[in-house]
Amino acid sequence: MKLALTQFVTLDGVSQGPGSPTEDGSDGFTRGGWLVPHFDAQFVERASDWLDLADGLLLGRRTYEAFARDWPQITDPDDPFTERMNSLPKYVVSNTLTDATWNPTTVLRGNPADTVAALKARPGRELQVHGSARLGSALLSAGLVDTLRLVVAPTVIGSGRRLFTHPTSAVGLRLVRHDVTASGLLLLEYETTGTALVGTYEGVVAAVHAG
Repeated sequence: MKLALTQFVTLDGVSQGPGSPTEDGSDGFTRGGWLVPHFDAQFVERASDWLDLADGLLLGRRTYEAFARDWPQITDPDDPFTERMNSLPKYVVSNTLTDATWNPTTVLRGNPADTVAALKARPGRELQVHGSARLGSALLSAGLVDTLRLVVAPTVIGSGRRLFTHPTSAVGLRLVRHDVTASGLLLLEYETTGTALVGTYEGVVAAVHAG
């Protein structure tokens, strides 16, 4: 399977609490819910298309516990995500989780890089990370992420936990698709390309010839 990482971020890189003011108040964060005002039909359609590619969900413990609490409570038959979120296989990277009740769930214990690499080796389409920013950052640094999907909200909130604050390695990306929704969300899809390239600027002429 390929590993696909989907993250919601603000323009200043915050990934904490996109869905509700009370979603994640850790470290005194009070500015959650910043993505919701920008939901529109194009975003929902694209998110649904992405979920169609999933053969499993890979989550960290905190995100798993929040999802396991909330998704089974959604009973709206017209909700475009609920049936798939509840029925897809869930894999939780955790050495501390003891109560995995959101079936079907498998707890992956041990070194995340090793357990996730073994899971990726299985046949299938995509293993998708939703939320779980710390886990996603670690897997990106470990070279295990194949696809990165960012939904960038047109807002700057000035505080909160940021995505990829301290990656342990420099990762190169290639933009393969980009769209802007009517509400101003940027939908960016990247493929990873290995170690990020670097260079030294030697002037416009040299840059043109190099290209």
